[in-house]
Amino acid sequence: MDAMTSSIIFIIAAFCLGAVVIMKREAIPPKMRRWLALFSIAMIAFAFFLIVYALFTMGTGTV
Repeated sequence: MDAMTSSIIFIIAAFCLGAVVIMKREAIPPKMRRWLALFSIAMIAFAFFLIVYALFTMGTGTV
């Protein structure tokens, strides 16, 4: 599995975690909700960084 495939899997997982935290926010205990929200924000921010990095390095790979 190459680095791009791993990045795509991470990006999908980060956005899915964010969606689950938003959809199930009433069912999550308040103390855990805060930490899950912070963790998902950090993962989504890193996922955006990976997307931007992939766009900047697009086309510079070797043949």
